[in-house]
Amino acid sequence: MRPSVWKNGARCAVALSFDNDHETGVLRDGGKSIGRMSQGRFDYRVGVPKILKLLREHNLRATFFIPAVAALLHPDEPRRISDDGHEIGIHGWIHERNVELPREAERDLQMRSCDTLEKLSGKRPQGIRTPSWDFSQYTLEIAREMGLLYDSSLMADVDCYELLANGQPTGVIEVPVEWIRDDGIYFNMNRFEGLRPYTAVANVFEIFKREFDAAYEEGGLFQLTMHPHVIGQRSRFWILEELVRLMKATEGVWFATHAEVAQFAWEHSS
Repeated sequence: MRPSVWKNGARCAVALSFDNDHETGVLRDGGKSIGRMSQGRFDYRVGVPKILKLLREHNLRATFFIPAVAALLHPDEPRRISDDGHEIGIHGWIHERNVELPREAERDLQMRSCDTLEKLSGKRPQGIRTPSWDFSQYTLEIAREMGLLYDSSLMADVDCYELLANGQPTGVIEVPVEWIRDDGIYFNMNRFEGLRPYTAVANVFEIFKREFDAAYEEGGLFQLTMHPHVIGQRSRFWILEELVRLMKATEGVWFATHAEVAQFAWEHSS
């Protein structure tokens, strides 16, 4: 669903997103590590404020996907983000593995998550990013029941596409993600597992830049996923700063929320 031209005649659409997981990565598994939870609290204390400040300085809007428990732990954050003009999307109840849940549990958590985010932000979410970046056999059905505009969890294209159920159109638009456009795979680490950062910061910037360059050349969508506790670190934040400066200096770039991109693609794709 790539439009021939984006809003206001733009050549390329840029959809920046941030997954505000906070402490839920630990709490989901019943973990008790104060150290790991403090890393999640960095999101709220440092990462998110830095990101909001940068977006404010450049007059840009982005999409923040927030687990409901993270929002409940930091109830002022959703309203602060929403008041700055950004979109808030569903990201599970406690960053649960939705593909392991029975249908009723997945449905209940997804609906309660939506209600919680609406209460705390003042706006009802229009889209979802599943915490596992995956679908159970029920996920799409639940999204349709909720009347969601879009999902941002799947990877079948670089541009928006409509999800099908048993070969039939659903009206749910996919704003596709990809692991290579996610800061977490390059920088996350867990000292009790084999997960270690392995890519130089400059190389990650180069990967993201090449992804943007190709999207611009094709007239398509550049979607990027970041995490405040990852990109918000001093040695990494310049990746986002430089990308924003580069993209703003490029003629014909439309910065939009995921909902805006999905809606525009739906209405204007050939």
